[in-house]
Amino acid sequence: MRRRVEGLGKYLTMLPRDNKRWLMFGSDCLFIPLALWCARTLRSGVIQPATYLHFIGYALAVLVTVLVFSRLGLYRVVIRHLGAKAFESVAIGVTISTVILAAANALLLQSSFHKSTLVIYWAFCLIYVGGSRYLVRNLVNYKRLSKAHRIVIYGAGSAGVELAIALGNMDRFIPVAFVDDDVTLQGSIVAGLEVVAPDCMPEMIRDEGVSHVLLALPALSRRRRQEILNGLEPLGIRVQTIPDLGDIVSGMATVDEVRDVDATDLLGRDPVAPDEALLDTCIRSKVVMVSGAGGSIGSELCRQIIRMGPVRLVLFEMSEVALYNIDRELRLLVEKMKLSVEVVALLGNAHHRQRIHEIMTVFGVQTVYHAAAYKHVPIVEANIVEGIHNNIFSTWYAAEAAIDAGVETFVLVSTDKAVNPTNVMGTTKRFGEMVLQGLQQRGTRTKLCMVRFGNVLESSGSVVPLFREQIRRGGPVTVTHKDVIRYFMTIPEASQLVIQAGSMAKGGDVFVLDMGKPVRISDLANRMIHLMGFSVRDERNPGGDIEILYTGLRPAEKLYEELLIGKNVSGTEHPMIMRATEHHLPWDTLAYLLNELLSATNRFDCVRARELLMQAVEEYRPDQPIQDLVWIRNPSATEATAKITDLSAHRARIAI
Repeated sequence: MRRRVEGLGKYLTMLPRDNKRWLMFGSDCLFIPLALWCARTLRSGVIQPATYLHFIGYALAVLVTVLVFSRLGLYRVVIRHLGAKAFESVAIGVTISTVILAAANALLLQSSFHKSTLVIYWAFCLIYVGGSRYLVRNLVNYKRLSKAHRIVIYGAGSAGVELAIALGNMDRFIPVAFVDDDVTLQGSIVAGLEVVAPDCMPEMIRDEGVSHVLLALPALSRRRRQEILNGLEPLGIRVQTIPDLGDIVSGMATVDEVRDVDATDLLGRDPVAPDEALLDTCIRSKVVMVSGAGGSIGSELCRQIIRMGPVRLVLFEMSEVALYNIDRELRLLVEKMKLSVEVVALLGNAHHRQRIHEIMTVFGVQTVYHAAAYKHVPIVEANIVEGIHNNIFSTWYAAEAAIDAGVETFVLVSTDKAVNPTNVMGTTKRFGEMVLQGLQQRGTRTKLCMVRFGNVLESSGSVVPLFREQIRRGGPVTVTHKDVIRYFMTIPEASQLVIQAGSMAKGGDVFVLDMGKPVRISDLANRMIHLMGFSVRDERNPGGDIEILYTGLRPAEKLYEELLIGKNVSGTEHPMIMRATEHHLPWDTLAYLLNELLSATNRFDCVRARELLMQAVEEYRPDQPIQDLVWIRNPSATEATAKITDLSAHRARIAI
């Protein structure tokens, strides 16, 4: 039976468009006089013979009604996507037809039809004409509806109603009900769906076969959204959401763009509104440069900077693809928002000292956000030379160029891994911070500062997109250690705070962002698995869907990260930005170490390079021998040094 229904629906779908219109026209010509005959019979209680005036009335009803339907465009409607608007047109058409028929009955048909007959005709005609179209729509959509996900929309407000209407024409989802916390809405019907209390969710999952919950709460705070997610998590149902209200209003997203729950919802911390005065200070009517403009932080800095009215935005990036993408995006944004900003896209690497000096001088740069860096701990650990070049020398050369070019403010984007580092990446970032502090102490009118924060959500290499991809593949989800914790912040929020921190710089400042409470990565993995509609497979639940695999800490990785060296910290004008006072080396010492480090990296001498890092950053005490980093096992000291140098040089030429 099911196959026959699907076959009939498929046949109707494949009919030529003109044939479908003739089919609708023919069914109306059949049902309209049938409705009038049934109304007359029901009114009298017996089947009565029809006179020629009755036959004229039947013909007149058909003629008038199809002409009205045609005028209203009912024969151009695509039945598969038949909606409330079409049924409204049916009602209007039937009403007009009935009124004209009543007038004709009084003037031409000698009142052959009783007035109550016409009222009954109006009701029957609505049922027959509207019902026939509704039946055909369900036949055409039968296969689609049988395979679609039955969903509940959480939130019966305007966004929820828009979502329900939008989903009515989609193949993926069938809304069956609204869920809302508002007791005044519970029990009512909104957009054709019943509104129920959140307590009814387990029953609906069991009885209605609900597989998804769509959150239609774009204006709700993150804290409240997290409370809702906490209630939904134990249900083992996939939870998805519609975009943020700001994205919908700005046109960057539509209400029917369903996506997985954002990691920001999982963290549940509301962002602090930015201080517009702090945002403007270093940007409005100035020439701004962003190095690493194509990266996660760099690209978001560019998006926010360009909206703040700079005269010129210089994009500096060594990846051609990344530069092309952000340049194209910004130019489209400039055109769409009618901004008077000159966008300059430049390929290059801050290794090239003269190149970056020339750029800052020629374009008259006034503010620099130096976001160019290598940030992935295991990669930098195995590529010491390039890590040093990009994270230390690039920072040094860019800062020196800024000083020589008369740049007003230079902001280094740093990391919490620079605090008490156990790896090369964190150590090189701390060394870069100390370079800025030393240069400031040496004396310059350029205000050099650095902003230190933890992990940013959804950045390249972040655990959130990795977990999401692993869950979609069916697992396992890989976590390094059960107890590993990290600080998290959204990319837009971190970028806003970087801009605001730079505005408060006095010179040599170390700004630390308030990252909120740290998150246990294993807990994050568990929540993402549950909210994507799966269960965790472990010893307590061997029949679960997704396994969490603990792989062990990677080389030089820490269980937890810190934001401060010592406890000497003070507040600033912004509640989420602190100013830290930390020890650093005098410039003469730093200059010596930088020159020695440059000499060591030119020889690809990783042993000497790491010794110099340990001299510069006294907190750096690596727990892994250098041999392990370059795949050498237990040679003598002399042989080790020689082999390490040779192998490092070989790797530098081929892979680095």
